[in-house]
Amino acid sequence: MKVAIVGGGITGLTTALSLHAAGVSCVVFEAVAQPAPLGVGINLLPHAMRELTELGLLPELRAAGVEIDELAYLTKHGKPIWREPRGLAACYDWPQIAIHRGELQMLLLRAVQTRLGPDAVRFGHALSDLELTQDGVVAHFRDRSGAAAGSHRAEVLAAADGIHSAVRRKFYPDEGLPKWNGVSLYRSTSRVGKVLGGRSMLWAGHARQKFVAYPIRYDPETGETLLNWICDLKTADADPKTPPKEDWNRTGERADLEPRYQGWNWPGVDVPELVASSGEIFVFPMVDRDPLPRWAHGRATLLGDAAHPMYPIGSNGATQGIIDARAFAYHVATAPDPDEALARYEADRRPATERIVLMNRANGPDQVMELAEQRAPNRDDDLDAALPMAERQAIADDYKRIAGFDPSTLNARRSYMVKAG
Repeated sequence: MKVAIVGGGITGLTTALSLHAAGVSCVVFEAVAQPAPLGVGINLLPHAMRELTELGLLPELRAAGVEIDELAYLTKHGKPIWREPRGLAACYDWPQIAIHRGELQMLLLRAVQTRLGPDAVRFGHALSDLELTQDGVVAHFRDRSGAAAGSHRAEVLAAADGIHSAVRRKFYPDEGLPKWNGVSLYRSTSRVGKVLGGRSMLWAGHARQKFVAYPIRYDPETGETLLNWICDLKTADADPKTPPKEDWNRTGERADLEPRYQGWNWPGVDVPELVASSGEIFVFPMVDRDPLPRWAHGRATLLGDAAHPMYPIGSNGATQGIIDARAFAYHVATAPDPDEALARYEADRRPATERIVLMNRANGPDQVMELAEQRAPNRDDDLDAALPMAERQAIADDYKRIAGFDPSTLNARRSYMVKAG
């Protein structure tokens, strides 16, 4: 069997590594002409790290990122709402690693080119059309100038081409733009000393104004930490017109943030100082799409953000794409035929990811912050009386269960690893 993968991001490259490990031939088609380590930070939760570890990438990921061992939620006044261990400290068999998105993508790309060969990823190939045939798929491509870049025939096509997926648009031409909830994400990095314990994820505030921070690189000799941070601000009414795609990576102004975050400084973290000392700030809309009734059409199917774009709550976006990639390769390698493989993959992953999309719309695990704001908004309010610890525990546990990273369940789950031969 030959598989064509559309999209050379995190999901597409993980798909290629997984198929190769299982002995399935594949090639990746990526629209950009020259790869570059773009973006800011992401968290690889233990259920993603399980998959990447089984692909033999753990040593490189540990060297490139920071192992996270704690999650802390605070109110806008800095009062603790919830703390829990993460990664190995939480009895997972795998760590949780925070890393620069661009570094992760380059790491995966090097692995693909080393294991599958230098021509395994074909850059400058944007999908222009797709033909479903009785025994497979014919994909047509163009380069960045719009000129024809050839066609490719495969038994199966895996579309990992992101939230603006050309393959998804082919199947659902009337879907329109992603849905924006009116929240804008201001993202940047700052070079600082250790924040909190140095290996902590910090969430503070509530749904209309939030601050998130975690380290993505640490220099043990100097103690310097590259801290990834995000300021979530409600800037428009719910469900307004989604900003054009071209405005998704625009530069943000510090002046938009500084007045809103005055006084947000507590032991171990000073938000105004972090904003003032940061590099360039970028602004993105918080968007998702409605769950689809089906992913597969003929011998083509969707993975990652092409299948289930979700709000970046709970650190599950990239993680779920990695799990898609592993599940897809497993079913392609073990099912009796391609049609059954796509049916098994969709039955495995579509219901699970649909639940996460909908739960993230309801704030996911961050709902504990929203409840604290609603019930105890003032500095001197009795948070323990307003939001019992048992309720906080239930919110955290429910999200782990629905998102697939309850420790005992994940540690015991069957592996998606299939070895060639």
